[in-house]
Amino acid sequence: MNPDKLNVSADEVRKRFHYDPDTGAFTRLVRGGTMPPGSRAGTVTKYGYLVVYMKGANYRVHRLAWLYVHGVWPKHQIDHINGDRLDNRLANLRDVPQDVNQQNRRTARRDSLTGLMGASMARGKYRAIIRTAGKCKTIGYFETAESAHAAYLAAKRRLHPGSTLA
Repeated sequence: MNPDKLNVSADEVRKRFHYDPDTGAFTRLVRGGTMPPGSRAGTVTKYGYLVVYMKGANYRVHRLAWLYVHGVWPKHQIDHINGDRLDNRLANLRDVPQDVNQQNRRTARRDSLTGLMGASMARGKYRAIIRTAGKCKTIGYFETAESAHAAYLAAKRRLHPGSTLA
């Protein structure tokens, strides 16, 4: 169930927590289970996000931060600009569609055999491939995984406006 649908308001969040937009920290204003007021709120999930339990559901802290500051739930996904899922400073959060959020990916998928973004084995060489506009585009074939990865990063900087890679 999407916790946003439980109609938790910004006022309810503000009554229970204090959010510091400069540090990204949520602290309790009221007791939460065994946690006293003034304690840091949140538990890290197996996916690396910080969540707090409230009104029968876990809420991702980055989404609560958006609600706390802006007074409305985000329209899309909240992207952690620097890729750190625990960095919930307001300056590190942006409300973006899923495709833009995916463009800001900074690590290879877990099932990657090379461990490098955009580089895979094909035809005895390393292929650089990128997804853009909903389609996969082959950038080229390379002798090393590192060369394919470098070509992928160069293409990513050109083709993915949502990416924040330098």
